[in-house]
Amino acid sequence: MKTLREILKDYVAMRRNLGFKMSVEEARLPKFASFMEDSKASCITTELATRWAYQASGGRQGPANRLRIVRGFARYVAAFDPETEVPPPGLFSRRYIRSRPYQYSDGDVRRLMQAAKVRSKRERPSGRYYCLFGLLAVSGLRIGEAIRLEVQDVDLTAGILTIRGTKFGKSRLVPLHPTAVNELRKYKKRRAEFLARRVSSPFFISRNGTKLCGQEVYRVFDRLSVKIGLRKSTSQGPRLHDLRHRFAVRTLINWYRAGEDPERRLPVLSAFLGHVLVSHTYWYLTEHPELMRLAMRRLEARWERRS
Repeated sequence: MKTLREILKDYVAMRRNLGFKMSVEEARLPKFASFMEDSKASCITTELATRWAYQASGGRQGPANRLRIVRGFARYVAAFDPETEVPPPGLFSRRYIRSRPYQYSDGDVRRLMQAAKVRSKRERPSGRYYCLFGLLAVSGLRIGEAIRLEVQDVDLTAGILTIRGTKFGKSRLVPLHPTAVNELRKYKKRRAEFLARRVSSPFFISRNGTKLCGQEVYRVFDRLSVKIGLRKSTSQGPRLHDLRHRFAVRTLINWYRAGEDPERRLPVLSAFLGHVLVSHTYWYLTEHPELMRLAMRRLEARWERRS
């Protein structure tokens, strides 16, 4: 079993290989390791992490900043040490509270899509939610980006979406798998039949022929989720946005399993998702144990080749 300082060295190296500078973590985490050694602690606990964080200066956000750094390290350690406790977010400040993403299984997605398909039989135009939810699952788009798609943005000949007016104001191109193109082509045909001679620029339209309302999309998703057992109520449970997290995680896992170098390809995924910084993409990946294990195995294999 490696010492905490050895694990810390591995953690900093892995994050740096993913494109992070790690200057703050490299300055502060060794001090946390010294605190753990002085406390004669065998594993990281929330109580110890909180106590160390409270030693911080730097204003009201000092403890929250230090605890955030320990939290990231603790997630890494917990992947191979089950005794490790990961401090929950929000202990000091709501600034860092972020909903933990739900890990959709393939079965979850199939049941959601089936429920949306059943609902589509009474929709006009037919299948808009089936296609919308399916597109979110296979493309990693934000909900707002999918809703804002216009007919001119959906090139079904080339199989490419043009995403405009993004969260960070940058347009991007998103390629689609042929199966997704086929479903969107069917929906577009039904959409044209529903509109007849009317003109409507949004690709996903309501029963009035106008752009889908975000609140209505969430309402339909919540009800379908309850129906298939994903949620106990419409107010609590997995989110539609978590499909974006699933896409990011599955993409990296597939790269690892295919023997590709995820570290080199992470900027590609970041650009695909429309992130300004690679660090924004990394957040999606820190909550998934399998991904952390694969990253560690790859790093260990690299070091074994060097030794």
